[in-house]
Amino acid sequence: MFTKILIANRGEIACRVIKTARRMGIRTVAVYSEADAGARHVRLADEAVCIGAPPPRESYLVADKIIAAALATGAQAIHPGYGFLSENEDFAESCAKNGIVFIGPPVAAIRAMGSKSEAKKLMEKAGVPLTPGYHGDNQDPDFLRQQADGIGYPVLIKAAAGGGGKGMRAVDRSEDFLDALASCKREAASSFGDQHVLIEKYLQRPRHIEFQVFGDSHGNCVYLFERDCSVQRRHQKVLEEAPAPGMTPARRAAMGKAAVDAARAVGYVGAGTVEFIVPQGDAQDGTFYFMEMNTRLQVEHPVTEMITGLDLVEWQLKVGAGETLPLQQEQLTIRGHALEARIYAEDPDKGFLPSIGRLIHLAPPAETLHVRVDTGVEQDDEISPHYDPMIAKLIVWDESRERALARMLQALADYRVVGVSNNIGFLSRLVACPAFAQADLDTGLIERERAFLFPEAAEPPAEAWLVAALSELIRDQQYAAAEAVESRDPFSPWHARDGWRLNGNARREIRLRAGETEKVVNAGYGAGGFTLEFEGRHTTAAGRFAGSSELRVDLGGRRINVTVVSANEKRHVFIDGVSFIFAAIDPLFHAGSGGGAEGGLTAPMPGKVIALIAVVGARVEKGAPLLILEAMKMEHTITAPAAGIVKAFHFNVGEQVSDGAELVEFELGKT
Repeated sequence: MFTKILIANRGEIACRVIKTARRMGIRTVAVYSEADAGARHVRLADEAVCIGAPPPRESYLVADKIIAAALATGAQAIHPGYGFLSENEDFAESCAKNGIVFIGPPVAAIRAMGSKSEAKKLMEKAGVPLTPGYHGDNQDPDFLRQQADGIGYPVLIKAAAGGGGKGMRAVDRSEDFLDALASCKREAASSFGDQHVLIEKYLQRPRHIEFQVFGDSHGNCVYLFERDCSVQRRHQKVLEEAPAPGMTPARRAAMGKAAVDAARAVGYVGAGTVEFIVPQGDAQDGTFYFMEMNTRLQVEHPVTEMITGLDLVEWQLKVGAGETLPLQQEQLTIRGHALEARIYAEDPDKGFLPSIGRLIHLAPPAETLHVRVDTGVEQDDEISPHYDPMIAKLIVWDESRERALARMLQALADYRVVGVSNNIGFLSRLVACPAFAQADLDTGLIERERAFLFPEAAEPPAEAWLVAALSELIRDQQYAAAEAVESRDPFSPWHARDGWRLNGNARREIRLRAGETEKVVNAGYGAGGFTLEFEGRHTTAAGRFAGSSELRVDLGGRRINVTVVSANEKRHVFIDGVSFIFAAIDPLFHAGSGGGAEGGLTAPMPGKVIALIAVVGARVEKGAPLLILEAMKMEHTITAPAAGIVKAFHFNVGEQVSDGAELVEFELGKT
């Protein structure tokens, strides 16, 4: 077994590998970019080596720097994690040439499965069923459109070297094909350095079911059952679960055999995932199609670990060291049900736009036998614009799917994130969605359940306003007490915040704003607490902070535990599993009436302009695409806010823009 390994990755997967390596007595070496100098994976590793500037192409994607770090530190093997160089055949080959074990499949297997087109040709020879489509080498746009026309719409354009939903577009009409193709090729070139695409029939309401496979260098190969990854957004997985709901033993055996056949066809060694697509309505006849094989560990591997009781990273390390698989197929069993939710720094109400910034407050649910949190960040860490904005993976397990869903809802309700926008509220609605709860699954679930998942913003309940006001009053008393201790006269009545006045108790006005709504809570001081008046109703209130943010509250005799986090003028109130954001308004501050120029369009986050769509001087309608910004490896189309005229672009193609930079000069209402 290895005594030291280098992990050629960052974030939660690097931390995940370190955890298993430490348990096995294996020392670890982390690599990091300048932006990750203080990152959690660097703090956890036994050693760490800086490999360059923040952009991945100058650090995490530079194979020579990683190989040099491994040689310099005496690492015997490299674990690539997932993403970055994990499926790069040249990197795997370079490891071998330098006498370093690549903890992954052989170079030939990566090469065979690295191109979706070539992989499908190989699977066809192996007898694995394929989705109808064109997987050839002719990349002429008109030829590809002819192929799509022949397949029949809708079709799916997919980057041959792709993954993670990048370089992928669904097309419903022939006249939209060329624009979608151009967008796919741009994204594929940016993400994978390869514009090659394939065309497939886009199946209506399919399920996405993948099988975990594992092979060793002694000819053994098994499948560790399936994961249902049907719940997706823009072809990126959002919720995963294992086993797949409704999976029969016969169908599991057939799909498992196909997965192992696919792995054996390329002489596979290590952890891999064979992904299948299952047409809607074909559950009875058992139809399924090979989609692709990922020659690495998957983001969602924890759900497989939870239902099998196995550590897949431990298996990787053992197989990488030349050992045989720890178990054979007949020894593998399923117990219970597991779900994984990806906690992202993103704003679901703004098209899931990634969010960056410091994690001012980060409190995940407590880890137990039923709840697991895999993360690469801690409180006060930064979500950087350079990398994927994942905060954590939240994994739960229980004896049945119904009980696992309840576990997930409670764990999401217990999650506290302040400092960046996040998708926790969206995930809670998704798990509670009747379609998901009833296992009515397909890759279009999020779109078809939009009314449930994206409700109109509701005003916070009265209880939340009262808690926010009470927290202001209690913190005010705490500050006064702290000032008194530090003063020359700690017993001076001027330090008191008890509302005492010569002719009676004083009252205080707490002014708060939630969104565009501003309201006032009037507070009266009393023995041991307050009387709060809100919208004509009076409520007795008292409370105390346990720590910096946990608040024990008594409202009118009802005792509740809440969290209130102060961040500048904002108050983040977490109550009954829901979070609300209030702004505390200082009545002595009067903001000016200035603002940005009407019609100015700004960058929602740092990125690079990759295409100017509109023509300067053109009259456009509301929603017309103006330019395309690439940020966090994804394309974001900036559209016209209303009918008007494009007056000027402030940046050229290829130029970097900062968050909030004005991109377009736009004149409203002149069409």
